[in-house]
Amino acid sequence: MRGQADGHGGGGGHVVHGSLAALTFGALGIVFGDIGTSPLYAMRETFRGHGHEIAVNSDNVLGVLSLIVWSLVVIISLKYVLFVMRADNGGEGGILALTSLVRPDRGPDGEARKGGRRWMLILLGLFGTALLYGDGVITPAISVLAAVEGTGEVTESLEGYAVPIALVILVGLFAIQRRGTASIGRLFGPIMLAWFAVLALLGVVHMLDEPSVVRAVNPLYGFRFFVENGFDSFLALGSVFLVVTGGEALYADMGHFGRRPIARGWFLVALPALALNYFGQGAMLLGEPSAIESPFYRLAPTWGLVPLVVLATCATVIASQALISGVFSLTMQAIQLGYAPRHKIAHTSAASFGQIYIPAVNWALMAACLAVVIGFGSSTNLAAAYGVAVTSTMVVTTMLLYVVLVERFGWTAWKAKLLCGAFLIVDVAFFGANILKIPAGGWFPLVIAAGVFTMMTTWRTGRSLLGERMKRGQVPLDRFFASIARAPVKPQIVPGTAVYLFSTPGVTPSALLSNVRHNNVLHRQVVMLAIKTDQVPRVLPARRAEVTPIAEGVDQVILHYGFMEEPRVLLGLTQGAAGKLGIDPTTASFFLGAESLVVTRAPGMAVWREHLFAALSRNATPAVRSFGLPPERTVTLGQQVLL
Repeated sequence: MRGQADGHGGGGGHVVHGSLAALTFGALGIVFGDIGTSPLYAMRETFRGHGHEIAVNSDNVLGVLSLIVWSLVVIISLKYVLFVMRADNGGEGGILALTSLVRPDRGPDGEARKGGRRWMLILLGLFGTALLYGDGVITPAISVLAAVEGTGEVTESLEGYAVPIALVILVGLFAIQRRGTASIGRLFGPIMLAWFAVLALLGVVHMLDEPSVVRAVNPLYGFRFFVENGFDSFLALGSVFLVVTGGEALYADMGHFGRRPIARGWFLVALPALALNYFGQGAMLLGEPSAIESPFYRLAPTWGLVPLVVLATCATVIASQALISGVFSLTMQAIQLGYAPRHKIAHTSAASFGQIYIPAVNWALMAACLAVVIGFGSSTNLAAAYGVAVTSTMVVTTMLLYVVLVERFGWTAWKAKLLCGAFLIVDVAFFGANILKIPAGGWFPLVIAAGVFTMMTTWRTGRSLLGERMKRGQVPLDRFFASIARAPVKPQIVPGTAVYLFSTPGVTPSALLSNVRHNNVLHRQVVMLAIKTDQVPRVLPARRAEVTPIAEGVDQVILHYGFMEEPRVLLGLTQGAAGKLGIDPTTASFFLGAESLVVTRAPGMAVWREHLFAALSRNATPAVRSFGLPPERTVTLGQQVLL
């Protein structure tokens, strides 16, 4: 099974450059931060989580360990690494990339039809995407809090300062985002390699004291745990899920490193280290049940607590960085696919495309993370909020995977149902256990997701509605230039090149109409330019442009970009077929149409959504900055549009 790029130009499949060893090492520093820091709190929360308390005895410890080990095997190793990560879109992963592989039903005119099962799947994919924003808020908060809470193990005098220390670390983390990770990225791999080595070493030391703990690999212990603990075991399952919360991150970061390096890093380093550490915590609990209050830090000798807290803090900062960068990438994909308004995007590395910075998203995330730390106060309280978003996303991923397996990769329906059905049983079990945590904090990521989902669907619907409203005054290109040819008074031809940006091929740009009607001028060379985002991550520069001659000196140019690319008009006009037009982007004049939106009660959207769409439009980054146009040579002509 292998994903094939789709759309104009075809990205062909995103190729990640570098040796397998180097990419595997790099993946350790970026991809496994989230799942790699779960040992800080997962075992403790399973026994002492919100709404349940499990007795720390031999049977329960072995039962919990069995559930943890098999969760890592089934969800991460089988579902994500072996199957989901093969469902890539031109090499890119993540739920939004997976959603883009699910094509909506289309009518005779080629337009996507709303309604029906297929449209519901796409909406589910969007909601799963929105849920990841909630994960992006909670992960930095819980990871950093869990790490600095270890200071209480070092000295009781610092026990009450975990929240202030976490706030300082988070502010510093978000403040340096504008510098990008290029300068410090080379440190991530060694730090995370050291982290996993320490995890394994601490686990092995305690396993040697109680070798019988390896009996937990027998899944019967997990089954017995459910039989003996009844409903409390189901509640505990919501905390067991904390060990696999980085699964979606593995998939989302696939475009940076490729599937093979991530798979090698998981099976050779991350999985063995995590399993050994969880076994070590279990072995310690068999002999010292009271250590459940802080099972991770109790693994270390007294002299090793300070360096372990420092290393854990570094690891959680890296884990937070990975989620923050993931939210940036997700936002850029949403912008390119038409689900979010334009925002300023800064590329922080000339060598790595994936390293971007979006100021508006960065500061919004920081404010939300700080509010979460202050509001919840501890990693234990936050654990109740953690999991609801990720389990929901995993359920949606499995549903979308079924469609992709059948339609894109030619699997028979029964074979796809058998595989996805097995995964869905596990996903739904974890989902059900986490849903019960909604009153204790699980509502928080759902509120964030609902807000993001509302904005995404409102923007998409609003742009569609705006397009329909503007069609009423549109003039076909052939009719427009035919009318000019018949006009008794011809527009004055002035030297130079005019580039008119528009959104609908075959239709005269509103800025061109206004310029001819009010100024009665045409440039010697007229280029009508549209930017189109294809359902592929990237488009080859040689296949960037699609050129259609309209009249003498008049051409229509469509520049194609992938959903992981930021459009750069000046460069695009020199690539592919557009380069043959002889356009000099350094001297051309650019004309844009700008809509002034007026909210009405006309059919289309609810009034409150129209107000939201208008507000999003006002706060969107202007096209001049979004497309990299020169402000001194760009003219904006406005028009009023009734929603």
